[in-house]
Amino acid sequence: MSKKQQCSDEHKLDKNSMPSHVAIIMDGNGRWAQKRGLPRVAGHRAGVKTVDKIMEDAVSIGIKVLTLYTFSSENWKRPRFEISALMELLYKNLLSKKSKLIDNDVKLRISGDIAGFPDSIKNELAATVNATEKCSKMILNLALGYSGRGEIVKATQSIAKLAMRGDIDPDCIDEELFAQYLTTRSLPDPDLVIRTSGEYRISNFLLWQSSYSEFYFTDVFWPEFNRQELVKAVLAYQRRERRFGGLAKTDIQS
Repeated sequence: MSKKQQCSDEHKLDKNSMPSHVAIIMDGNGRWAQKRGLPRVAGHRAGVKTVDKIMEDAVSIGIKVLTLYTFSSENWKRPRFEISALMELLYKNLLSKKSKLIDNDVKLRISGDIAGFPDSIKNELAATVNATEKCSKMILNLALGYSGRGEIVKATQSIAKLAMRGDIDPDCIDEELFAQYLTTRSLPDPDLVIRTSGEYRISNFLLWQSSYSEFYFTDVFWPEFNRQELVKAVLAYQRRERRFGGLAKTDIQS
């Protein structure tokens, strides 16, 4: 597609109907590398570059929250050498990301359990979160050590302990209260969830939060995902009618 066509597509975006929160399952780094005869870690390096570009593109088109499925709890099952390479990439990226986030007025947030991460990464995450605290144009939420089921279990445990102590009346537990014990608390639920690489599953990602999200699946591997692909996903979202369990306007009128 030409640059002229790309601009034309972007002009089709309805700025009054943008998804406030876009979440992305960044899949296909390894397969992208294997198709080119490269080691899997080369795909992860390429994927990191895509993260920086998409973060800037998301800010540019008006997305307010961007959540990226960066490292799942299941990823700890991967070969040790691959985990080490991923941790090194994450650390180096964090070192360079702080200034990029500040320049783009982007606040960093973390969702998930980072207890098992190296201290160097935890310290750099804390420093970057602190440095970007006053940024307000967009929130970049990294899902690290994340598990949708695990998050729900931990929230349930926390609420149960409070109820046992008498601090919470079990009859007062509702969806709003429960959401306050998730690692995404204070963030809106995702309007749009994107998965790259041609897979059609959500892989334990934002199970509670995505109950009424719109899903968009693309065959494009994450290292090849770009502004044009992001715009295509948002346009597909804008063509849908979100009913949240209710009736479409045409159904009501008929």
